[in-house]
Amino acid sequence: MSNDWGRPKLNIPKSKSEWVWDIIGYLCYVGSIILLIIMWSVLPDEVPGHYNAAGEVDRWGSKWELFILPFIGALILIFMTVLEKFPEVHNYPKRLNESNAEQFYLHSRKLLNQIKNICLILFSLIELESISIALGWGGGFGIWFLPIAIIATGIPIVLGMLKQRRIR
Repeated sequence: MSNDWGRPKLNIPKSKSEWVWDIIGYLCYVGSIILLIIMWSVLPDEVPGHYNAAGEVDRWGSKWELFILPFIGALILIFMTVLEKFPEVHNYPKRLNESNAEQFYLHSRKLLNQIKNICLILFSLIELESISIALGWGGGFGIWFLPIAIIATGIPIVLGMLKQRRIR
C-alpha cells in the first residue's frame, strides 16, 4: 500500500534497541521531573537560568524556569514519537524503492529514536545540575558538558549517515 508520497506504508515492530533507548530516555526524563517536584519546597527562589559555553551559570532566574526544560522535553518527546510512527514521511535518497524501504524506514526510525532519547537525557542532566547548583550541591557542568552534548548528538547522526549509504 502506498501513500501520498508514493512510498510504501509498512508496519515494522519496534526493535530491541529502540525499546532500550526509550526506557533509558523516559526514565531519565520522568526521574528529573520527580526530582524537581520532590525538591521544589527546598529550592531557593533563584536558580540557574542559563549556562555559558564553559558550563558556568551566567544568568539566575526564578525557580519556575526549571519547568522550561521538562516542557521542551515533552514537546520533543511528542513530536519525535509521532515522527517515529510515520517513517514513510522522512527524507530519503532517490534510491528508496519497494525492495529497500523496510531497511530505510527502520534505520531512519532508529536514528530518530536515539536522538529523541539523547535529548531527553541531556535535558534531564541540565535539570539535575540546575537543581544541584541551586541547592549548593555542585559547582556547574564544567567546560566538558557542551562538547560531550555535541558529540552525544553528533555521533549517532554521522554513524547513521554512514549506515544509510550502505543501504542498496
